[in-house]
Amino acid sequence: MTLGSKIAWDDTVLPFQLDRSDIRGRIARLDGVLDQVLSQHDYPPAIEALVAEMALLTALIGQTVKLRWKLSLQVRGDGPARLIATDYHAPTEEGGPARIRAYASFDKERPLDGKPFDLVGNGYFAILIDQGKGTTPYQGITPIAGGSLTACAQTYFAQSEQLPTRFELSFGHSTDEHGSGWRAGGVMLQTMPKASPSVSTETESGEERLLSAEDILEGEESENWERANVLLETVEELELVGPRVQPTELLVRLFHEDEPRVFDPLRVEFGCTCSEAKVRQSLSIYSARDIGHMTTPEGTVTADCQFCGAHYTLDPKTLGFEAGEAPGDST
Repeated sequence: MTLGSKIAWDDTVLPFQLDRSDIRGRIARLDGVLDQVLSQHDYPPAIEALVAEMALLTALIGQTVKLRWKLSLQVRGDGPARLIATDYHAPTEEGGPARIRAYASFDKERPLDGKPFDLVGNGYFAILIDQGKGTTPYQGITPIAGGSLTACAQTYFAQSEQLPTRFELSFGHSTDEHGSGWRAGGVMLQTMPKASPSVSTETESGEERLLSAEDILEGEESENWERANVLLETVEELELVGPRVQPTELLVRLFHEDEPRVFDPLRVEFGCTCSEAKVRQSLSIYSARDIGHMTTPEGTVTADCQFCGAHYTLDPKTLGFEAGEAPGDST
């Protein structure tokens, strides 16, 4: 989609709650943001699909966590798709936008045929939370399983957080009267957290004996969760991606009997946090000899941002803990 064709609900996340079922959720639409994420690179279609799915999951999960700084999702595998990584930066001020960036690392020498998820192979799905200075970063990991990145995210919440979670996503590149570009949309459902969940780990019913919703819920909670999932399964792809069906209309269509209540929507933008200062900081641990090995025949040290493609060219004399000159000094 072109920048001039932005329409209502593009690049937003709408939080909601189903008051009669004790279930919360998010509806996300990523359009221009996804275009910007993918336009930074020349990915094959299968890799684009993996990045699009991860970016959409990141938008849906990001606002669920009470963040002050950053949420990251990573998938690492031994297949041709070696790494899919995303970052979600929380708004820096009330009413401000969240920022998302994403990239993939893949083996160009190996075939990229078949289902995108199969290209990951064996590995792990990780969620990392960084709440800023003075806090200890959190990392939760679950094995690659379930047949999709979406299934991996659902397994993570059941296994690590004991929170039954369901995602329904749709994404792709299209051309319509609004322009040409990526359109993506999704719904996230999640049971409300409990102070001290009681979970039996003796009857894990998920793949590779991992926890699933059936292992966590019982009684009325289980019935409410099952009903919400059945209703969500009726959603159509065009309802998810829009633009004709607004998220509020979709909520009423799906869950009107559960009394959906919406909260303020959150804007989402593409945003990269790379900078020359951060590159210099990452190189500050190296000696002059190490910096020498990194220096090009042209007499410079170069670095590229994997997320946005920014290129940095630096003077080796100003790098490392044995730097002979300060940045900006002239000889």
